[in-house]
Amino acid sequence: MDNPSNRELNPPTDEPQRVSSAASASASASATAPAISSGLLHSSIPPLPRAGHELPFVAPSSYLRPKYRSRTVPVATTPMSPIDEEQLQGLKGLRNFLRVRTSYDVLPLSFRLIVLDNDLLIRKSLDILTQNGIVSAPLWDSQQSRFAGLLTATDYINLIQYYCQFPEHIDDVDKFRLSSLRDIEKAIGVLPLETVSVHPSRPLYEACSRMLKSRARRIPLVDIDHETERETVVSVITQYRILKFIAVNTEQYTMLLKQAVREIGLGTYKNLATAKMTDSVLEVINLMVTHNISAVPIVDKNNVVLNVFEAVDVIPCIKGGVYDELKSTVGDALSRRPEDFQGIYTCQEDDRLDSIFTTLRQSRAHRLVVIDDNWHLRGIISLSDILKYVLFTGVTSDEGEYFPPP
Repeated sequence: MDNPSNRELNPPTDEPQRVSSAASASASASATAPAISSGLLHSSIPPLPRAGHELPFVAPSSYLRPKYRSRTVPVATTPMSPIDEEQLQGLKGLRNFLRVRTSYDVLPLSFRLIVLDNDLLIRKSLDILTQNGIVSAPLWDSQQSRFAGLLTATDYINLIQYYCQFPEHIDDVDKFRLSSLRDIEKAIGVLPLETVSVHPSRPLYEACSRMLKSRARRIPLVDIDHETERETVVSVITQYRILKFIAVNTEQYTMLLKQAVREIGLGTYKNLATAKMTDSVLEVINLMVTHNISAVPIVDKNNVVLNVFEAVDVIPCIKGGVYDELKSTVGDALSRRPEDFQGIYTCQEDDRLDSIFTTLRQSRAHRLVVIDDNWHLRGIISLSDILKYVLFTGVTSDEGEYFPPP
């Protein structure tokens, strides 16, 4: 079967390293009702009582009938096909791999980490992200010397919502500091995301479970000095990097995942939020907030997929505090993407999960748009959908530590 069509979003600069074959080997130990005539039939047989009109006594004949002990007939279980068995075997192997690998293992040999002080102006933080080509950064409370959360594109979307709800306070927007993000969430009535982190030496399975439970797409690795009890932000890992790490190091398991996307119900196919190229950026942001999503497919009048507007596309639109650009069209906003942006990643419902992992292994995909042969939009598969399927499908009692699904 053909692999999902894919085009690389950005060339990876710090891809996860392949685990040695010996390490991978140790990880694998792991009736339809009858028609009624309208004619009238006359009979001397008394009619049966209707439901709700039963006689208020027990018929004597019921005492004369012999009583039989009820026997429970076992329900015949349909044997699994070889493909089903291989699918479950592959999923179990992936979970065992995640249990023996740590979050630290996902990190590349060299990487750059930018941590922002909580007292920094939001406007300046936007410039830092743009200049360094990043879309998120850990926050640090210098007064208490501790980890203070994670700055993401969602925080800037919340700031835009505040600007729209309280236009009379436009002069105050540029004075907000990163420590004001929680106050902005309260003002616009948004539930704050749970601030989660994980120790670098904890199993990767735990990091994945915490992300899915908190609906976070990335999680900081925070270490604690046992002598001073002070926290240190080591790095940040994302769902993309985790799935890439899985795809690179567990091909012996991912190759067993031969069921198609349609068979396993992977992704979202109903009530999809879409937009047109002529819609304003602000309209698309409102869609994201209303549906609690991070990307909106852009389609034409025939529902043909043209592109995808992502939450990170908001950042260039408010660079320098020019909020008037939010009134520009989606087409104009997408034209501000880097020149090396090569498009979106797609697949079809008949594509198998193993081919999706091949795409993740060979490219930098953050989501897959499900289309038909004529590029009509069918659905969308997020990395959360894939990670949730891997972690919580076909779990058995002999797999050890288990975190219930969110």
